Amino acid sequence: MNYATIKPLDIANGEGIRVSLFVSGCTHHCPECFNSEAWDFGYGKPYTEETEEKILKLLGRKEVVGLSLLGGEPFEPVNQRVLVGLLEKVRSRYPEKTVWCYSGYLYDKELKSESRARCEVTDRMLSMIDILVDGEFVAAKKNLRLKFRGSENQRIIDVRKTEQAGKIVLWEGLSDEVLH
Repeated sequence: MNYATIKPLDIANGEGIRVSLFVSGCTHHCPECFNSEAWDFGYGKPYTEETEEKILKLLGRKEVVGLSLLGGEPFEPVNQRVLVGLLEKVRSRYPEKTVWCYSGYLYDKELKSESRARCEVTDRMLSMIDILVDGEFVAAKKNLRLKFRGSENQRIIDVRKTEQAGKIVLWEGLSDEVLH
């Protein structure tokens, strides 16, 4: 797996101060994507053990509340197979930190059902994610006033509550959804 960048102090991609990892590789190719250079699976730098240790060290800072995974597409199967190991280490070392993930794949229709996104580690990866922002970016539904998402079709899903309820439960932080 390659990655485009690591943002050590990110406040735009999830609640609080976060470490954000932008992975490379995406097959969605959404028109007007903000990160289209990361569609290429070979873009950026190789993800190595040193990269992973850097992320884990950054997560150890007390002001950082969690990790955000973006892309590219974290749920491309080739990326999942690497990211699941990172998430296991994050959960082991920092159980109090939250994990947000951004995916163009829909939780219920593609990640939890048979699709090209599902692989042998999908359910394990989902089990370690707190919040999933799902759905492709749709330029016609772009809204710069939305919290933590780019277009109105995208959902911010509380994965743990969704699993418990057996139906989609949106993140409670959406009660103040539109930025002022």
